[in-house]
Amino acid sequence: MSIMSICSAISGCYWRSPDLFSNRESKSFLKLKAGSSRRPRRAVVTMSMEAGVGVMGTKLGMMSYFQANGEVVPVTVVGFKEGNIVTQVKTEATDGYSAVQVGYQRVRERKLTKPEMGHLQKAGAISMRHLQEFRLLSVDAFQPNQRLVFDQIFQEGDLVDVSGTTIGKGFQGGIKRHNFKRGLMTHGSKSHRQLGSIGAGTTPGRVYKGKKMPGRMGGTKRKIRKLKIVKIDKDLNVVMIKGAVPGKPGNLLRITPAKIVGKNIPKS
Repeated sequence: MSIMSICSAISGCYWRSPDLFSNRESKSFLKLKAGSSRRPRRAVVTMSMEAGVGVMGTKLGMMSYFQANGEVVPVTVVGFKEGNIVTQVKTEATDGYSAVQVGYQRVRERKLTKPEMGHLQKAGAISMRHLQEFRLLSVDAFQPNQRLVFDQIFQEGDLVDVSGTTIGKGFQGGIKRHNFKRGLMTHGSKSHRQLGSIGAGTTPGRVYKGKKMPGRMGGTKRKIRKLKIVKIDKDLNVVMIKGAVPGKPGNLLRITPAKIVGKNIPKS
């Protein structure tokens, strides 16, 4: 029995030969077929080149430090837990770029997954919570399970870049989040801390992208550049950095040599 006879027997069934498709339908079918075989493009994430290998530390708090000349300097005290061990050395031949992966803060093995434990055991390293990469021009001086010591990498007076997660403030209004001015509190004003107008009406008929409005504040990654190392205390295993750094006491910090274009990193 042919297809046409079967379709004619079923009520409401309609069939026509593929040769009878209109030009518009055939074009849309070919377009759909071509689009189905096309793979979605993946976003390429590139890391910026570091001026040198860095370490990770834990923010302990802030204090006042008295220098030899009597000057009082506000400093952030950064401590170091067990870690800062090289867990992987990536090269152009194996990974397509040169980088050093460093682990920090020892934890119990049951806190990590089996793939994470296998990765660390391959390097012969202890179980650590945090893993971060430092992309470098050359990685010849590094090898797995190598311990990085802060005072061997940095000296007092060096400039460093410190990055961390800022303190989360939750959902905040425009005055606190963007330093807006408030309205009048007297003379019959009923607009005190409101945002106000966010755009015109018919034209453009929308709110421009990037408009400063209330929203979630803090809890984002931020880097403070070119901070000076004031003191390195080997006995207490802490370092004092001039100024404030992101986050609250106990937060993870990433300390790297300060980038100075043309001096320790290329211009291009």
